[in-house]
Amino acid sequence: MSIDSYQHRIYKAERPGSPLLFVFHGTGGDENQFFDFGRRLLPQAGIVSPRGDVSEHGASRFFRRTGEGVYDMDDLARRTSAMADFIRAHKAIAKPSSVIGLGYSNGANILASVMLEQPGLFDEAILMHPLVPWTPAPQIGLAGKRVLITAGRLDTICPPAMTQSLADYLIAQGVETDLVWHSGGHEIQQGEVVAIERFVRESV
Repeated sequence: MSIDSYQHRIYKAERPGSPLLFVFHGTGGDENQFFDFGRRLLPQAGIVSPRGDVSEHGASRFFRRTGEGVYDMDDLARRTSAMADFIRAHKAIAKPSSVIGLGYSNGANILASVMLEQPGLFDEAILMHPLVPWTPAPQIGLAGKRVLITAGRLDTICPPAMTQSLADYLIAQGVETDLVWHSGGHEIQQGEVVAIERFVRESV
């Protein structure tokens, strides 16, 4: 895999050693969905925004599923490995001071999967409405990372109990974890944006 293994949009930081931010869209989105948001969040950072290479009835995703909340785990493993290679290739070129990931829904899920498998690739992550419907194995490499999870208490796509389980898992691995709820469902609300901006201001 190379830096061009995914169709993507990129912004190269002006200063060497700047942070590098990867942004991952939700189902049906593309590399433009969070690119400008990422630029506003971290104007000094490099930005890499890949497009998922799986099509679900024409909607771009990062891995296959067989139903709502039912993942093709073999495909997820392959796509996680491919994404990790893509991220590693961009890190090697940028040589950033830190690496931050931001993903929404399906994008949060591929970001979480990469972190669980290869925790050394990211220093911090913002997971908006993630769904990890399996029990991850212990991962000592996560200790010391920072993660923000945002979620809706009425989210039927990402049930709150599973969101809480993910947060509890991360805390048990030594991750500095912040879980921010809003009163709605799967949509992104302004309170999440405020929480994300605060999290980024406190970034390494």
